Amino acid sequence: MSSFDFDQAEGLRRILAGPKPRIVTCISATASLDKSTMLANLGASIAATGNTVLLLDACAAPRGIAAQLGMGPGATLQDVARQERALNEVAQQMPQGFGVVTLTRGPLRRGALDADSARRLSNAFGVLASQTDILLVDTELDCDDALPVAAMANGEIVVQVSPDAASIKAAYGIIKRLNTQLGRRPFSVLVTGAQEKEAKQVFDNMAQAASRYLAVQLRSVGSVPADEHVTRAAKLGRSVTEAYPLARASVAFRRLAECFGLAQGQMPGGAFSGV
Repeated sequence: MSSFDFDQAEGLRRILAGPKPRIVTCISATASLDKSTMLANLGASIAATGNTVLLLDACAAPRGIAAQLGMGPGATLQDVARQERALNEVAQQMPQGFGVVTLTRGPLRRGALDADSARRLSNAFGVLASQTDILLVDTELDCDDALPVAAMANGEIVVQVSPDAASIKAAYGIIKRLNTQLGRRPFSVLVTGAQEKEAKQVFDNMAQAASRYLAVQLRSVGSVPADEHVTRAAKLGRSVTEAYPLARASVAFRRLAECFGLAQGQMPGGAFSGV
């Protein structure tokens, strides 16, 4: 069982230790708006470090990041897999500095795809991932407890949770379903909407339960506090780090983003600094 580590650099060192492409698959046990707000601010903060970032909306509409950002219909990655559109047509660039790609126009159940379609979609996903520094995947489990594309499990899987009881219960359920589907492996947890002490308690309780009842190791990537500046920035169509750089949430997102930048070797001497 892991201890809670609020040095967010430590958690992301583990995430980013592997070679490119760096795929971070995010599954949330929070409301759609909370999830999309977290992803948009994280994507913008990483992009500000000089990394290229793509957010892949792999959720059933309208729960995903593309819908929450008000993006209209366009070419999807499934269109590319079907050879109906070119890969360079799928990414829509956002003013916050990241691109957004939609996996499909409707729910996608992996088990319903024939072998050739699944292979083509997996290949398209792999090429997309190879063309960016960081691919953040916004997704959910289907009715078979599977991810839309199997390769989404090849990187880090981060479960977002808030401190309310319903979210904690849902997050534990997600981890249990993932464990059944993928077998024993570690999962990461990001607590949002909580101050440090409360977030530590949420993580510790989840880690103890997962270790005891599932033999699963949970790893913390830290927390982002509740902060009204996030909502204010969203109304302006900006990230909180750009609009309100001294806000508490901005500090948290910059810490996360700095770790991605550090992993790209952007700090002098190529070393990590404490946060």
